Amino acid sequence: MLEVRDLRSGYGRIQILDGISLNVGAGEIVGVLGHNGMGKTTLLRTLIGEVRINSGQILLDGTDITNLSMHRRARAGIGYVPQGRDIYPQLTVLDNLKMGEIVRGGESAIDEMVSYFPVLENLLERRGGALSGGEQQILALARCLVGKPKLVLLDEPTEGIQPSIVDVIAEKLGELSKALNLTILLVEQDLNFIQELAERVLILQKGRVVAEMPPSQLDDPAIVDEYLGI
Repeated sequence: MLEVRDLRSGYGRIQILDGISLNVGAGEIVGVLGHNGMGKTTLLRTLIGEVRINSGQILLDGTDITNLSMHRRARAGIGYVPQGRDIYPQLTVLDNLKMGEIVRGGESAIDEMVSYFPVLENLLERRGGALSGGEQQILALARCLVGKPKLVLLDEPTEGIQPSIVDVIAEKLGELSKALNLTILLVEQDLNFIQELAERVLILQKGRVVAEMPPSQLDDPAIVDEYLGI
């Protein structure tokens, strides 16, 4: 579904990604781990088109999207849930979901997403800014998914979320990945969360993929200390 070849990008003269190459298969969930500042968020922002590519290539489902704009990448099938959720706080939950549909058009998927996230059903007329952090994260996920993406990029979905909501999000992502055949690239620091969902884990250091491992290896303190310093 996703193939990244020797990708380099950054901010102005500062290069953050230094030749990243990776593959994610259709329906696969791949986790990305690394110290802060190693390029994890920049990778996702480059894939969605927020950060300019200096060199390299991005293929989505076999199609070269390297030079496409953000909205054309979204229409091609990439969904993005950024760190901090980034919902529209002044809009209602329903209007936030409608904004997520703009990239796709066609028959509405809002009712379907509310059925997957029933906590939203009684919040549809409430403003996004009045929701709890966990409710906002669920809204951000649902807003992304109403666009019917093939590939979902998730950046720290558990950040600042209470454990009970983290469990709900993990359960729903696992369920949705199977029901909708979603491909997911997941940046996360919560090792338990990434172990529960990911089939493979990539380790980033200084803008490069330096290791790949099964999630079970994250139980090894030596591995965690070497690559994550946790």
